[in-house]
Amino acid sequence: MTEPDPPSPIASGLSERGRRALDEFVLLWGEMASHWGINRTMAQIHALLYAAAEPLDTDVIMGRLQISRGNANMNLRALVDWNLVRKTHQAGSRKDFFVAESDVWTITTTIIEERQRREIKPVQHALDEVASDLRADGAGPDAALAGRVEALVEIMEVFDGFTRALLPLVRGRNTDKVRRVTKFASTLRRGASGGASS
Repeated sequence: MTEPDPPSPIASGLSERGRRALDEFVLLWGEMASHWGINRTMAQIHALLYAAAEPLDTDVIMGRLQISRGNANMNLRALVDWNLVRKTHQAGSRKDFFVAESDVWTITTTIIEERQRREIKPVQHALDEVASDLRADGAGPDAALAGRVEALVEIMEVFDGFTRALLPLVRGRNTDKVRRVTKFASTLRRGASGGASS
């Protein structure tokens, strides 16, 4: 006869309202996943680990999110690769336990850097190659298409530059400067939309 599983450490001590809020948080974090370049399950596992008061093992994660072991293991490996989660051990257990990075500044910096490295840089490089191939034939329709592709590369470089300028402020946890940059950008946007309508 197998022993019953211990109560989940995630929701222990939480009121009914707290458990509902935890479920909502995990769902919302999963919904946001597409905006920061990871899949929903990976984001939900991260949310669960972030909210947990103590490290969780794979079985607890699987049970709480109703996912397969393969799905849990694949996404936990990805989270470890992204440096958003680390593996740990507990005395008396042979299981692997996982704990999420809890500092929001570090999480934000990590996500921005990983997206730049994994997604934006490779796309920029590939688009550069496409434009170069099109330019090789000289003028005509190919050159016109090359111009449009190069415009995409240029705007990506602008965003890349903005990200590189913002990252040290985020890494340095400089809330005031980040807010000032955001406010300045908002002022520019309002000025541009006001100018467009006049």
